[in-house]
Amino acid sequence: MRRHLVLTTTFAVALTACAAPKDLDLSLRHPSAQGTYIVQMQPPAAQPAIGQLHAWQITLSSPDGAPVRHARIAVDGGMPQHGHGLPTRPQVTRELADGTYLMEGMKFSMTGWWEIKLAIESAAGQDTAVFNTVIDTSGVKR
Repeated sequence: MRRHLVLTTTFAVALTACAAPKDLDLSLRHPSAQGTYIVQMQPPAAQPAIGQLHAWQITLSSPDGAPVRHARIAVDGGMPQHGHGLPTRPQVTRELADGTYLMEGMKFSMTGWWEIKLAIESAAGQDTAVFNTVIDTSGVKR
C-alpha cells in the first residue's frame, strides 16, 4: 500500500512539473525582442501528428507594417521544462512572397510545452523572437 502511494504521488508530481505555465503566451503574432520586427507564425492547416515532419510559415514586417524582404532566419528551440532541443533542425528554406518565409523540417517528438526561437537578420538589423506552443495529442494548441 505504501509503495502504491509513493508511485502515485511521484507520477502526480511528474505530471504537474510538465504542465505548461497557466499564463503562457500562445500568441502567434508579436513584436521581436527589440521591436525591430513584427513576427507572425503560421502552423500548418492540418494538425501534424507527433513525430511527423511539417512546415510553418513565418511572416516578417516592420513595425509600420511593411514586409521585410530578403531576411535570414535561423531556427532553434526545445522544451524548457525538459532541457532538450528540437528533435530536428528546422530551416527557413525560401521566401514565398514579400516578407513570408517557409520553415521546413519542424517536428515535435512528444506532447508538452515547446519554444520556437527565431534569430532574424535583415537590412533593418538583428533581433530575436520566441514563440510558445503546447502540443497535445490532437496537435498544436492555438
